[in-house]
Amino acid sequence: MHHAALIPWLDPATIIGTAGPWALLVVCFIVFAETGLLVGFLLPGDTLLVIAGLLSHPIAGAEHGVFGINVWFVAILIGLSAFIGGEVGYVIGHKGGPAVFERKESGLFSKKNVERTNAFFERFGGITVILARFVPIVRTFAPVAAGVGHMPWRKYTLYNLIGAVLWGFGLTMFGYLIGFIPPVAHFVESYIDLILLAAVGGTAIVTLWHYLSERRKAKKEAMAGEGETDAAEAEELALDSEVFDRAPDLDGDGKH
Repeated sequence: MHHAALIPWLDPATIIGTAGPWALLVVCFIVFAETGLLVGFLLPGDTLLVIAGLLSHPIAGAEHGVFGINVWFVAILIGLSAFIGGEVGYVIGHKGGPAVFERKESGLFSKKNVERTNAFFERFGGITVILARFVPIVRTFAPVAAGVGHMPWRKYTLYNLIGAVLWGFGLTMFGYLIGFIPPVAHFVESYIDLILLAAVGGTAIVTLWHYLSERRKAKKEAMAGEGETDAAEAEELALDSEVFDRAPDLDGDGKH
């Protein structure tokens, strides 16, 4: 027994017929931007992937769910977007050098975000590229920091691939699998329109919230005289290449 769509144009069959492939494209772009573009940290990652997996379940009138294609393809495309994003982020850092970290006015850029990412690299070495996928903000800056610090490209790409598979492919599949739990399955089937609304609205709200809070932080830093990052400071933010060869320091005591 399916309840009628709350809003006629939100009828799942209509959405799938017209917007399914586009919706997948948007999800892939968000995943790409999160690791490929410096403003990507404003976007919601993990939850969106789990929801994408959930929405790949068969529902009335669509055997492959909202996107209209098999979940394996959905997960592979999301994983691929994550991988390409990571490569683009690395290239931006590699080509731009420390200048990428230079900022003159208080925009969205926060030195603290880079410092937080660098702290991850100091502690976990090159493997940060994999771990960072699961940490908001750090996942956006890790590829760039690796590029600026000239992490060996082959090593970076291998770790980027592993991270993209575990995070992009893995979380999407995880979302798909929890859809087999009967109460979840029932909820997805009955309230697919609400889930879609939540996914779209949630993405917009999270992005706006992150944007405003980052602006606030940047203004605070500027007032404290920390807003600008000149060439010398940007140079300091670049990691030494030996960091990438470190073994992870799991005790967190700083000794290697």
